[in-house]
Order: sequence, then structure tokens, then C-alpha cells
Amino acid sequence: MQTLDKTFSDAAFGPDDIIDLSEAAHNLSVPALFEEAVAKGEGIVAQGGPLVVKTGKYTGRSPQDKFIVQEPGSENHVDWKANKPFDSAKFDALQGRVSGYLKGRKVYVQDLFIAAHPDYRLPIRVITEFAWQNIFANNLLIRPTAEELVDFKPEFTVLDAATFKADPARDGTRTETFILLNFAKRLVLIGGTEYAGEIKKSVFTILNYLLPLQSVMSMHCSCNYGPQGDVAVFFGLSGTGKTTLSADPERTLIGDDEHGWGEDGVFNFEGGCYAKVIKLSPKAEPEIYNTTRMFGTILENVVIDHQTRKLDLDSDALTENTRAAYPLEFIPNMDLTGRTGHPKNIFFLTADAFGVLPPISRLNEEQAMYQFLSGFTAKLAGTERGVTEPQATFSTCFGAPFMVHHPSVYAELLGQKIREHGVNCWLVNTGWSGGAYGTGQRMSIQHTRALIRAALNGELDAVPTEIDPTFGLEIPQECPGVPSHILNPRATWADMEAYDAKAQELAKMFNDNFKKYADGVSEAVRRVAPVVK
Repeated sequence: MQTLDKTFSDAAFGPDDIIDLSEAAHNLSVPALFEEAVAKGEGIVAQGGPLVVKTGKYTGRSPQDKFIVQEPGSENHVDWKANKPFDSAKFDALQGRVSGYLKGRKVYVQDLFIAAHPDYRLPIRVITEFAWQNIFANNLLIRPTAEELVDFKPEFTVLDAATFKADPARDGTRTETFILLNFAKRLVLIGGTEYAGEIKKSVFTILNYLLPLQSVMSMHCSCNYGPQGDVAVFFGLSGTGKTTLSADPERTLIGDDEHGWGEDGVFNFEGGCYAKVIKLSPKAEPEIYNTTRMFGTILENVVIDHQTRKLDLDSDALTENTRAAYPLEFIPNMDLTGRTGHPKNIFFLTADAFGVLPPISRLNEEQAMYQFLSGFTAKLAGTERGVTEPQATFSTCFGAPFMVHHPSVYAELLGQKIREHGVNCWLVNTGWSGGAYGTGQRMSIQHTRALIRAALNGELDAVPTEIDPTFGLEIPQECPGVPSHILNPRATWADMEAYDAKAQELAKMFNDNFKKYADGVSEAVRRVAPVVK
């Protein structure tokens, strides 16, 4: 695999050439940014001190408006079947228009790092139109020390002009919204959306491009470790439980969303968490719940009583995709080094809206590769524009919108590391049981925690199992703290023939989706596909 010098110091283009920053507010503290945000009417302070903001009509990501600039340095590495190209000249013109739009406006600058590992750490500058988005970036990324800021030289820049709207006919965008990555200029341009998650996911996309070129696996996952140092990784899309299930009071958290896996173990990309808070339970999720009462947290689109300043976390009046952005130190059992060893267990999380996959099942190596490339889940309401109820989807590598290279690049790296370190792999359904969405019930988080804890502790190693006849999954028949009747999903349906039909429907969807990867995998991986009668 090609190696890449991660520095860009010899390039002619410099981050300070993007926009005149002479009048910008540089590296303000969180309290100072809070004052700016409140004074400008960007948000209001809730009880306990978090800042509550609204992101306008866009309360989730806009993946159809994300493009990569096609240029000679990166184009041979980009999977253009999954990523949309953008013309370099159009990018330059739009960059000029954005710079002109921001001239004379106050902008906010944060100099930050991404990737906790010193060998891969990248200095990055985030420039935002809103003060609250600068707090968001400060919370989510890795904060330099005062000494590190003295000689800070950014190697990538993210410029978020939230209120600038593109003209598709003139600018070459799809809509007024745009998220454009230019690897030659080391620049991300964002506009036409106030949703701050675009900043976070653009940074993730940068590392998804750079790290595999250095034989480092980039992962859309959370990570924690237990008292004995056993490391667990949780792959999954938004809403499947990465943040909730990794925030375990009995284990130490490394990070909740984005990590790399190199020669000496796993490392976090970020310095904070971005958790869904809709219907957040103080009993089931106390660590995350407490962050919604802390000064420094940014709460997006959470309903608040303007008189009492009390939050209503149960309300979806603005969106299902309500979010909290907070620094890692707000979680008590956090490893602030952001680094740990090699995983002992990998969990692939899926929110199965069909209600046919088991709550937990053991995967062999071939099944693990099949599930990783498939990336099946249900997109949950609000995580993307236009998604109002769960929709079955296949997102390869459990993060297709953020993957730059062909999926086989990431799959090959993962397979190598699973074999090298003898990792146990599991499929966990955090979705529906007893019926499909609308009929069945969402899996109990207490049961899911108990199943994962049993897998981590080795309590599922010797229990009797049965093989699912459609998906070939090895299902434990018993687990401490979990009713045995829920472990086999077919037994939870009142109409078992209806279950069989729904299982066949999903199996066919798996097989149809996997055709695009079949030529690039071994026969052993192809053989573990679901059985369609």
C-alpha cells in the first residue's frame, strides 16, 4: 500500500490564504465563546449551564450535497462510485465567493488536533461563522496546550460559512448546501447548512483518506476497555448505540465515534462526544444524561422552556436527531490519553427495523467480513434530511458516506487485524424484536448491555447455541440476566410464518446488496451469505 507523508509543509497553498483573519476571534475560551453566542442570539443557556441552539431547517447531515474535488494528487485513491466529484475550477470560484461573503463579518477560529496518536496527529484549523459552532469544534476535537498553540501550523482547514447559500447553476453544487473536500488545498468548504455535524464528519473523512495510505485502519466505531485491559470496539451508524453502549460505568471509555487501529493499538480521532439525546434516560444512560446539565455542552435542537430553562429531552418537536456535543472529560470513566491496545472483541451494531436478526450472535471471520462490507442497519429518524422513520439501508464499513477509498481497502485492513490479533466478533441487534418497526418493540437497552457484558466476560463462550437457518448466525440459547425466549428472534413473533417471510425479504436484500462486493472477496466470504429459498 502506498505510504503518505502526513505533512504538507512544502505545498504552495497555505491555510492563511483562505480568508482574511486579521479581524477574527482566535482561540477564544469556551466561556468567552458562550458570551459571544448568547449576545448574538445564537442560543440560550439552560439549567445547569449547557448552551441550547437550533440548526434551522437542516437538523441532520446532507450526504447528497457532499463532494470531493477531483484533482491529480488524490483522484486515483478515491472510490468515485461512492463519492461524487467536484470540478476544481468551480471549487476555486466558490471559495472566492465564500471569502467575499465573510469579508467584514466576525468569524471565529479554533486551532485543534485530530488523532490522539502522535505519529498520526494532524493540526487543523476550524473557522466558523457562529460562535457556538466554534465551541462545538473545541468540544469535539483535541485541544492543544498553550505551549502547542505558540508554534501551531495548521495542515488542514475547515471553513464553515453556515449562512452562505450556493447558487447551483453558478457554483456547480446540487443545492444551496455544500460540503466540499479539496485534498490538494487541504481545505473543506461548508455552506448552506447550520448543522455542525458536517464539521465533525468532514474531519473524519480527511482521516479516512490519509490513514489507510499509511496502513492504519480508520473506523466508524466507539471503543472502551475493561478492568483487565480487554479492549472492545463497537462499529455502527448513528442511532445504533455506539455512544450509549460504550459509555459503560464498569469500563473505561476511549471514544464514542471515530478511531484508528495501528500497529500498537487503537487511538481516538477526537477529544469529545456527539451523542443523541432524544428520550435520554438518567437511569439507563447516567453518564451521558449528566452532560446535558453541564456548562460547556452544546445541545442541538433540544426543546427548552424559555421561562424556566428546563429541558425536555423526550420531545421530538424539532427533530428526532437531538444532540449533545461535550468534551471527553465530562464522562467520569474516560481515558484522556485517547489510546489503548488491540481489541479482544468487536461488535457490529445494527438497528434492524425488520425485527428478524437476533439480539446477539457470534461471527466467524468470514461472517465478520460479510457484515462489515454489508453494513446493514436502519437509518433512524432525523440523522439525515428526509428520514422521518427507520429505513433499511446498507452502509459499507458502517460508514459509507465518510469512506474515501474503495471498501475493499478498509475490509482488507480489518481482516488482517482480526486474524493477527485473534479478535472475537459479534453481531448485535439494537433494533426491533417481536415484529418489524410499527409492530414489534425496540430492544431493551438493559438486555443489550447484559448481552454485551456476557460476551466481554466470556460467559457466552460455553453456552449452547443454535444456527439461524437463514442467516447462518450462531445464536446463544442462554445469557445471564436476559430472558432466554428473546434470544431467538423467531420465537418472539406471534406469527412465525410472518417472521419467516420477513427474514427471507431481508436475506434477499443482503444478497442483492452484496453483489457489488462479491468479486473482491474470497469464496469463503461469499459462502456465508444468507440463504434465500
